[in-house]
Amino acid sequence: MHLQPADLNKIISLRHTLHRCPELSMLETKTATILQQFLRDNTSLEVCQRDGWFYASKKAVSDQCQRPAGLTVPPEKHLQPSGRQQTDVSFPVLGASPVTLAPIAFRADMDALPIPETIELPYGSQNEGVSHKCGHDGHCAALCGLALALDQMETTRDVYLIFQPGEEVDAGALICRDLITEKGISEIYAFHNLGGYPEGSLVYREGLTQPASEGLRICLTGKTSHASAPEKGNNPAGVLAEIVLAAQKLNVCHRSETEAESQGHAIAAAALEPLQSADDHQQSADHRPQPADHQSQPTDDHPQSMRLCTITGIRLGDGDFGISPGEGEVCMTLRAEAESDMENMEETVLRFARDKAAEAGLEMQYSIHDRFPETRNHNVCLNRVLDAAGRIPLKKPAIPMRELWRASEDFGYYLKLCPGAMFYIGNGEDYPALHTTGYDFNDRILETAVNLLLELV
Repeated sequence: MHLQPADLNKIISLRHTLHRCPELSMLETKTATILQQFLRDNTSLEVCQRDGWFYASKKAVSDQCQRPAGLTVPPEKHLQPSGRQQTDVSFPVLGASPVTLAPIAFRADMDALPIPETIELPYGSQNEGVSHKCGHDGHCAALCGLALALDQMETTRDVYLIFQPGEEVDAGALICRDLITEKGISEIYAFHNLGGYPEGSLVYREGLTQPASEGLRICLTGKTSHASAPEKGNNPAGVLAEIVLAAQKLNVCHRSETEAESQGHAIAAAALEPLQSADDHQQSADHRPQPADHQSQPTDDHPQSMRLCTITGIRLGDGDFGISPGEGEVCMTLRAEAESDMENMEETVLRFARDKAAEAGLEMQYSIHDRFPETRNHNVCLNRVLDAAGRIPLKKPAIPMRELWRASEDFGYYLKLCPGAMFYIGNGEDYPALHTTGYDFNDRILETAVNLLLELV
């Protein structure tokens, strides 16, 4: 069964309605109201309101429940180059068995971004300074399309559609994930639209697909003075500059397979010793201690291990030429394939900042924001996605991602509780990038998205 043309038109219209009223993370009240009303008006699915989020559910035709073989402890086997892997997992065709499979879930995110709408659209944002520049309006529309299709069929398992707030700030999945254990959900899926790939193509990555990340803010307090007598104050400018330069030395963006092990050891060692100057760093590169605990090393099967520190803000005074400021702060995003590596980066930067602040007689405070887990696909579930793509079938071949997508995603919190997979659908090779003013969700990929989700049921 595929999405019907009339239903495709309905969800395109719904998407445009959502686009007109974008709401920032954890404030998606009108968005949720629109979605719930659509589901109640167009389906018989049960809609359940929770604190700050909601879900819709389609109940199975049988009351018996059985977890599919291979999903209790998912076998993490490698995919073959073709993208297919033979397993002992069996999933009955809908309606072909009196036995009900364990519940399945799908997630869509609802929040928008603090980016102004600058392109001319007949359904453009009506909320100044806020717009759907990540395509979450399209993700929600696709999940509603799945609801329309489910309403016209009987299923052999309960299906839960999770409409999650706050993905952009890593807050939503934390309040929704308990539904996994509450309902005994055995597998969960989500997709994201993604530019740079052919329109309507399925894009996927085995294992780790998106990294862990967090925002780190470091605040330094000294003493303000007249600019003509800086010695009477304590300006944190120099220490801020040292922190910025030192933190960026942690970056490992690309590396060859032969460098993988030695560079992994170097980063782990960096968490155990102060950051060095560029010259000292080079001179002692061959004498770094090996990590004591190999369990803290990345477990991803891909040899390229990315670690990235991006400076996102520096504040020091207001530019008044007569004042030597006594307060300042630096903000940065720490990003790594493994959460343990990200924690090592955080520890290294903070220890360096503390030492330098103490040397300069400055007070230091810090805070952590938007902490995202790594998102790691379960291969048995990723195989299900590839099999679903073959049954539709897609007009374009599935595309494996050689490198992970560096953006972080809180879907990883669900994958810590049950098997599942995050996959991507191409917007077009030259399509505007996410989080840019020229972007708008591509309505032409909605049908593909819904049909893929439907096949997974």
